[in-house]
Amino acid sequence: MLARLAAIGIRSPRRVLLIGGALLVVAGVLGAPTPGLLQARNDFSDPGSGSAHARNQIERATGAGPFAEILALVDAGPRTPRAARVAAALRSDDELVGVSQPTGSRDGQASVISATLRAGVARNAAVSRIQQLLAPVPGVTLGGGAVAHDQLGKQASRDLGFAEALAFPLLAVLALLIFRGVAALLPMAVGGTSVLGAFVVLRAINSVFALSPFALNVVIGLGLGLAVDYSLFMVSRFREELAAGGDRATAVRATMGTAGRTVLFSSLTVAVALASLTVFPLRFLQSMGIGGAVVALVAALVSLCTLPALFMLLGGRIGRRAPGPVEQGTWYRLTHRVLARPGIVAAAVTVALLAFASPTLRVHWSGVDASALPTSQSARVVEDRLASEFPQLDASPAVVAVSAAPDAGPALEAYASRLRAVPGVRSVAAPRDLGSGTWAISVALEGQAVARVAQHAIASVRAVPAPFPADVTGDAAEFADQRAAISSGLPLALAILVLGTLSILWMLTDSVVLPVKALLMNALTVGAATGLLVLVFQDGRLEGPLGYTSQGGLEQSDFLVLAAIVFALSTDYGVFVLSRIKEARDGGASNDEAVAVGLQHSGSIVSAAAVLLAVALGAFATSQIVFLKEIGLGAVFAVLLDAFIVRALLVPSLMGLLGRWNWWSPRALHALHERIGISESGPLRAPAGA
Repeated sequence: MLARLAAIGIRSPRRVLLIGGALLVVAGVLGAPTPGLLQARNDFSDPGSGSAHARNQIERATGAGPFAEILALVDAGPRTPRAARVAAALRSDDELVGVSQPTGSRDGQASVISATLRAGVARNAAVSRIQQLLAPVPGVTLGGGAVAHDQLGKQASRDLGFAEALAFPLLAVLALLIFRGVAALLPMAVGGTSVLGAFVVLRAINSVFALSPFALNVVIGLGLGLAVDYSLFMVSRFREELAAGGDRATAVRATMGTAGRTVLFSSLTVAVALASLTVFPLRFLQSMGIGGAVVALVAALVSLCTLPALFMLLGGRIGRRAPGPVEQGTWYRLTHRVLARPGIVAAAVTVALLAFASPTLRVHWSGVDASALPTSQSARVVEDRLASEFPQLDASPAVVAVSAAPDAGPALEAYASRLRAVPGVRSVAAPRDLGSGTWAISVALEGQAVARVAQHAIASVRAVPAPFPADVTGDAAEFADQRAAISSGLPLALAILVLGTLSILWMLTDSVVLPVKALLMNALTVGAATGLLVLVFQDGRLEGPLGYTSQGGLEQSDFLVLAAIVFALSTDYGVFVLSRIKEARDGGASNDEAVAVGLQHSGSIVSAAAVLLAVALGAFATSQIVFLKEIGLGAVFAVLLDAFIVRALLVPSLMGLLGRWNWWSPRALHALHERIGISESGPLRAPAGA
């Protein structure tokens, strides 16, 4: 495939770029609307869980959700004309039901009115309409779950625009400093094309499988970063081949046979790592996995299809990279110093990484609600004021949905009495017959939904024997079900991640030792990145400089996204380094010399690529949404840690300790590797007729 792509680029470069330009225009037209089309509901809930079943059962029976999703906080007492006016305005909206009477605050100077949305309504549109409805009334702040969801999506879109505006100029400047001359235009062109191409694919997927809008953040960050990285590696190799005296066609074939093959393997490792998220039932994780895998493959496709043609047209204007003697290189000398004491270096780096990772052992999990928003957003204001001014509302509501006949009242009264005796349950309302064979029992739990007391209480409520089939819904129940869904999906996700990575790295290296070593190093990098997030976000450090308020924990699905991204990028850089080391070893160098030569050829490029990728991902650390900020900061730390510490010190020290065992593979696997025919490393042969 690579030989054919190289031949097409060599033979018809203008035609390739003309077709590419036309496809870019089409991608711009079709892909530009994508951000406004991704509107998956209940992104962080398991649709097959008991809480989802109970919620759906109540919606079918009543035509409305089980809880109030709209909260109007009024800066006036509950018996004032202003509070009455707000309640009347809410009752006038046909898509709202169950509008409550105003509830007063502790000091009687404020009141809150709740309302429930009818089932099936477009929540974002309803929130906008209600905001306009209440706009003429002074001193009203709108909150609740529907408002928080709407504001999270809009804040993510604003953050996305700001990140793009920040990342593109910075990347352009850095690309100019690193690539020099006309070559600096290549990574930005490849990056923009990759993102738009991924948007088109996501739009097509979204038409049959609703995706979360949060996937756009990872698509743009990864798309720009990977495209720049792939361009950097291919441009650098093309410059080397030109400097070695080859003509353009020979240099293109050599580049595609080495750097191009590495880009292909790299994109596969990234895609597999991100695709492992799709096994979880949460739409947020599925969307992140699909988006990340799609943009990795699109970035590789754009790079491998367009760069050979650009190389042929630009030729020497891209520049020639004529490195000096390998023995005089900084990375070569550093590697030999590491190889002189591999045991000490490996032990010191491993201990340091484990120390960074140790805070992960005390991680707490938080949820996605209004507390993830900046304090200026109305949903966050309402949540904070309810906690401080309305102590009577400081409970986590839950509803038990029971499938029972209309005459089941006495049995359900006895069941409700048993629920009242559960520790952590503040109150239990009398059972209500909703019709359609459904009863509802409202339960108020102590504390916040993610708190330990509420989680213990929800587990105990579920453990109480029910006289009829029953499920529990509410924030506490959904959070417990989310944790259960993640726990049940984790073994399969890890199996995909491990087996996929091992297989791809084995195909690259013809070794079973190097892939296992890469997995262990990646695990250390993931642990160190997570440990940093615990120290910062869970412990509430740097709140002022980073512009956030700690939730007292990390969002659990967010952790999986970060782990997949970090693992993918660590493997990505491992592929680039190992490919150059293997190339040197295949050329006859000893193990230690191959490691030194490989790092001399790849070390500075990996470092530059890491800086560029850190800028692309780091722009999203500016997000005002806490869990997106966590992904951005964690990914930046992991990328730089991996490039400047793991690849510079741990990789050569471990390869020095293992020696010839680095390249060990069972005879049967080696024969299979030879039979597959992927061991070639070097210039591609031109296909017949090229």
